[in-house]
Amino acid sequence: MENRHKKKMSIGKKILISVLSIFIVLILGAGGYAYYLYNSVEKTAETMHKPIDREKSEKRTEEVVFEKHDPISVLLMGVDARAGDRGRSDSLIVLTVNPNDKSMKMVSIPRDTRTEIVGKGFQDKINHAYAFGGPEMAIDTVENFLDIPIDYYVQVNMESFKDIVDAVGGVTVNNSFEFSSGGYTFSKGQVYLNGAQALAYARMRYEDPRGDFGRQDRQRQIMMAVINKGASFSSLTNFKNILGAIGKNIQTNLTFDQMVDIQKNYKEARHSLEQSMVKGSGTKIDGIYYYIVPDSERSSLSSMLKEHLLVSETVTKK
Repeated sequence: MENRHKKKMSIGKKILISVLSIFIVLILGAGGYAYYLYNSVEKTAETMHKPIDREKSEKRTEEVVFEKHDPISVLLMGVDARAGDRGRSDSLIVLTVNPNDKSMKMVSIPRDTRTEIVGKGFQDKINHAYAFGGPEMAIDTVENFLDIPIDYYVQVNMESFKDIVDAVGGVTVNNSFEFSSGGYTFSKGQVYLNGAQALAYARMRYEDPRGDFGRQDRQRQIMMAVINKGASFSSLTNFKNILGAIGKNIQTNLTFDQMVDIQKNYKEARHSLEQSMVKGSGTKIDGIYYYIVPDSERSSLSSMLKEHLLVSETVTKK
């Protein structure tokens, strides 16, 4: 089990979530170079935009106003969707951004976490919420689990994420131990990965002594490597391929104008990121493995995130 730890970052967000970061960084780059580049980003944003049937979280009394630097929350989902199958959200990360104290907090929720599936009325693994009801049910379930408002979502198709890695020319990660997965062997130390290798590297779980936590770390490594490559000047020459890969593999309810506003009003928060893992223990119920999170842990995380979002207990409790 991992303890919470603070980590400074040079460019921006993290893991799946971090794909939003790369997009915002690209927006910034586009604005500084040429109109046709900016126009390409805008078209990609339109492709990505998938609104959901909710104007704002029921756990907020007022709409978020970017110009007022209201703290925001984003649910980042890595979805294993394939043809004819909506898939499950195998990676769930809650990101909160507070531009006033220039900080971000990220909470990773293990996919096997047992909780109430809002809209179904029974308890199940939290990643099943997406399979049952798409991003709307996933958002409602995570809101209920942590008792905080979720303002936006970013969904990444993990099956096709290899396209994004290939678009930036591959990535290099620091692997902590040698293992084999998906037909590839990954040596300990610095490892270069193409898209297919990165997907196999990110998916491995059973050979990792840290299980799902180890897999989430590898996913974050890849996403940060993608951000750093995508944000570099050299990657601008491959801008079209990067945007094409992003447009095909990411969905979000953020509009292009909202992305620009976030870049303008929230970018300084990228310099400080605090990561947390939801702590609990594994058990089997009726022969099925679940990750059980104590109420005290949920309450502690909820209070931390509410404080960061500047929302009160009375607003979120229903």
